[in-house]
Amino acid sequence: MSMRIAFAASRASVAQTARAALIGRYGNVPPEEAEVIVALGGDGFMLQTLHNTQDLPAPVYGMNRGTIGFLMNEYKESDLVERLEAAETAVINPLAMRATDSAGTVHEALAINEVSLLRAGPQAAKLQITVDGRLRLQELVCDGALVATPAGSTAYNYSAHGPILPIGAEILALTAMAAFRPRRWRGALLPKTAQVRFDVLEPEKRPVMADADGKSYRDVVSVEVRSEPDVSHTILFDPGHGLEERLISEQFN
Repeated sequence: MSMRIAFAASRASVAQTARAALIGRYGNVPPEEAEVIVALGGDGFMLQTLHNTQDLPAPVYGMNRGTIGFLMNEYKESDLVERLEAAETAVINPLAMRATDSAGTVHEALAINEVSLLRAGPQAAKLQITVDGRLRLQELVCDGALVATPAGSTAYNYSAHGPILPIGAEILALTAMAAFRPRRWRGALLPKTAQVRFDVLEPEKRPVMADADGKSYRDVVSVEVRSEPDVSHTILFDPGHGLEERLISEQFN
């Protein structure tokens, strides 16, 4: 049985070679006409593909031709159509970031993994945190802080000692990076509906940058983060190797 597949690949030679081989075997259609989009690369390219195709109805199935493949399936050329037909689905919502810089310019971006604030100078950042309009932390002195989705909880969030969240959890992780004050403050678990606001204290002396899945903005003075329910991404995984299983397995490695 034929299937309309659009193949996308990172710039890495191994990914480009795989794309050529798969197109020779299964054909290729434009993403707008595809039933499934197959992304070849690592997790970074998978995120890029999801962002680029968020307005299209086709789900995305990744095969690992990169260095990190948490969101990817094993690469095999054979039986691709059968794998796609049997695949499990995971539907995730991104975070919406609204960052205002020192010049008053507002920057908006979506993040599938996390929105992070990072110190951009030699001194630690000073952040004030408000959740749903209520001041929760008067002053956090740290290298940075982030808000992560369940899908992104094993990425930067986990490296910063944040919790791994089940994929179906209606929860966001708020995690500090190298918190100096309050001592050893690791963050909080928030409902998915929460709206988080960071205000940068002493921004000229302690500059901060904001990042949403690789889109970075310097000299921010405030950043607002919330889940975006109107945007959803459908990701396909081989049976028994879905995102929920991977999140559980990661905690026992």
